[in-house]
Amino acid sequence: MIAVRLVRLIENHSDELADGLLNKFRTSSRTSDLRNVSAQELRGRSLEIIAHLSEWLISKSETEVERRYREMGFARAAQNVSFADFCWAMVLTKDHIWDFVQRQGFLGGAAEIYGAMELLRLLDQFFERAICYGAEGYESARIGSVDDVQVPQPPGAAVKRW
Repeated sequence: MIAVRLVRLIENHSDELADGLLNKFRTSSRTSDLRNVSAQELRGRSLEIIAHLSEWLISKSETEVERRYREMGFARAAQNVSFADFCWAMVLTKDHIWDFVQRQGFLGGAAEIYGAMELLRLLDQFFERAICYGAEGYESARIGSVDDVQVPQPPGAAVKRW
């Protein structure tokens, strides 16, 4: 359960990580459009992911991730954040989390490396889906339909978890 320990370590340092990530967003030329979003909102969204990473990676349903990131894509489009900047923000977030894990020095033995690789796989899976669902939110904003952001759940449908 080394991956779980790494996720808990990340969650325990969520404030520090969110502050560092906000600084990256504000200083990177690849995320300059994020200046259209308040620092408070950006920090809050960063904390939403980092402080509850175990939920996002393990227990949130696909439908919950889809709904949240379609809404976020729609909101960022409305705030005149380019889709490229949105994507780079997601990539920077994942890289920031992974860099933190590497700096902690837990990657000494085979078991630690395996746990870290499992975490990296989960991060990749989550952020790839978040970007795709965000793209759907941008598309909804482009056609001007807030209703398209809602993700209908068929009655009795099984909820897929990762």
